[in-house]
Amino acid sequence: MTAIYGKVALIGLGLIASSMAHAMRRSGAAKVISGTSRSAETRATARELTLADEITDTAAEAVRDADLVVLCVPIGAMEAVARDIAPHLKPGATLTDVGSVKRAVIEAVGPHLPDGVHFIPAHPLAGTEQSGPRSGFAELFDNRWCILVPPDGADRKEVARLARFWEALGSNVDEMEADHHDLVLAVTSHAPHLIAYTMVGVADDLRRVTDSEVVKYSAAGFRDFTRIAASDPTMWRDVFLTNKDATLEILGRFTEELFALQRAIRTGDGDHLHAYFTHTRAIRRGIVEAGQDTDIPNFGRGR
Repeated sequence: MTAIYGKVALIGLGLIASSMAHAMRRSGAAKVISGTSRSAETRATARELTLADEITDTAAEAVRDADLVVLCVPIGAMEAVARDIAPHLKPGATLTDVGSVKRAVIEAVGPHLPDGVHFIPAHPLAGTEQSGPRSGFAELFDNRWCILVPPDGADRKEVARLARFWEALGSNVDEMEADHHDLVLAVTSHAPHLIAYTMVGVADDLRRVTDSEVVKYSAAGFRDFTRIAASDPTMWRDVFLTNKDATLEILGRFTEELFALQRAIRTGDGDHLHAYFTHTRAIRRGIVEAGQDTDIPNFGRGR
């Protein structure tokens, strides 16, 4: 295919960035890929893997002459990175990100950008519990959604160009307003992660169940909690600190539902439990029918 961007710069070289690099190579979406990481060890690994055409020691070097710059760093680091690279961005370039919170990113990054740079926040809804440059693979985004969050007045030609880029990497693309995105993700990702962290912590604290029993007898439900709870702690710390209001709203609703289920169990209300589980089972069926998971026993996660 014809390249969508001449040069793409990846700032941060973890799972998402390394997978983007592999997917760009597979699709030909970029002519040149540059990348950098704050960690010298990560940069060395990226060079060993030939993850990009050039691995630079600084973000300023990486973004030079780049047509697309992708911030693949924790949300809490984005403002400092934006401030660092702003003077070096090419006029007419597009700056985007892969953060799972959007309002906080817009407020952190937007004020530092020079005129003539197109800022189009994005969020690819894809990932594994792995991290680092060795964890990436080209298929990560295949048939997953990438949400674009263009600000008011965004250049529609550049939004469409970024959408074509993500489609070339395998994604389905949709658009959302920032606050709505943050609420949707609080439901589908952020609150479930917090619940998973909590359940793993409860198992660890419940001394009547030994560590060896937790490991030996982990059924699919708890095993999936541990998979989620293995995710990058820095990233998730920043997610909860920057999407505070939406996450707390959803956790409040979760607490109400949990109390209702506790009451049904305590009073032996089997009808309530059956109706509730039937409804939630239908939601699961909808996820499978939408192609976002499969019914096979390992939940479709081959990696």
